[in-house]
Amino acid sequence: MDGFDFERVLDRRGGDSLKWNKYAGRDILPLWVADMDFAAPPAIIGALEKRVAHGCFGYAEPWPSLHAAIVGHLRREYGWRVENEWLVYLPGLVSGLNVACRAADGDVLTATPIYPPFLSAPRLAGRQLASAPLRLAGGRWGWDFAALAAALTPSSRLLLLCHPHNPVGRAWDEGELAAVAAFCKRHRLTVCSDEIHCGLLLDEHRQHLPLAMIDADLAQRSITLMAPSKTWNIPGLGCAFAVIPEASLRRRFTAAMRGIVPHPNVLGLAAMEAAYRDCDDWRAALIRVLRGHRDRVAAVLADTPGLAMNHVEATYLAWIDARGLGVADPAAFFEAAGVGLSSGADFGLPGWLRLNFGCPRATLDSALQRIRAACSRP
Repeated sequence: MDGFDFERVLDRRGGDSLKWNKYAGRDILPLWVADMDFAAPPAIIGALEKRVAHGCFGYAEPWPSLHAAIVGHLRREYGWRVENEWLVYLPGLVSGLNVACRAADGDVLTATPIYPPFLSAPRLAGRQLASAPLRLAGGRWGWDFAALAAALTPSSRLLLLCHPHNPVGRAWDEGELAAVAAFCKRHRLTVCSDEIHCGLLLDEHRQHLPLAMIDADLAQRSITLMAPSKTWNIPGLGCAFAVIPEASLRRRFTAAMRGIVPHPNVLGLAAMEAAYRDCDDWRAALIRVLRGHRDRVAAVLADTPGLAMNHVEATYLAWIDARGLGVADPAAFFEAAGVGLSSGADFGLPGWLRLNFGCPRATLDSALQRIRAACSRP
């Protein structure tokens, strides 16, 4: 037994939870925004308690053992040899997406459906965004490079990549990543790879492969964004980092941060060190739980009229085709049934829904019962 309790229901009502406060006073189970309803790992809580006991919370900067924890984790997990000077610390991954767009010397390209900040960051940076749809074939999402090439403009300079993909749940394999790398090299694109879900591959015998490891030339035009926030459920602590091997690109990125992006907070940094150094066993236990939850969602939806779900290879997010319901707004339909899901329209694909199964089994089963009941009504 691993000793970790993923069945304990934490009462997040009436507090500071964005996820739960959205439906305050209403009998709606929130399975929308991407944070989990599990307590953080004991090693992280212990590190925070130790840091709080110190009592002084002045301005902080990263320290050697934090560098070592991150670099050691990347080498241990992926065989990726990262130098300390390649690291740029951030208060969150979304900040990194926005900074990457500001640092780009041209316009931005991405593929949809996609995590909403991919769609807003270029606009906020004063960049034009071009997009092309991913291709769904045989129940599996993949790249349509012809469509992506058609979306390019003479001013396109940056590709925003989500790897693993939110919301479709794909963990891109080595062949797909090689094709992405070749596309970027052919069109002289810098690539910003959001790899925040890299610790959440659910399929057994699958291993995340950072895009920057695919090709040495592409690595010199890559910004890899990572954070412990999704895997160890600490998004509220606001801490992330970019890996930028090429010095001039790194200078452009840090220049775009000046006066806008604050330093990460000291508690986030302490939690990050503990996550990458001391929490491998907790993550392994979490993956087993999430794998079971994914399979539970898939089994229920396979027997639910009007809904279809693609296999989730990574993340704790199910991407659900609700077009078969024949309703104008599937998210509103399920809110009325007592389940709060993310609308596919926010990701660039109306008629679809995203369901967060990172919660205790009791919460998930209650939500699935409500979903089935709503779809079974005459």
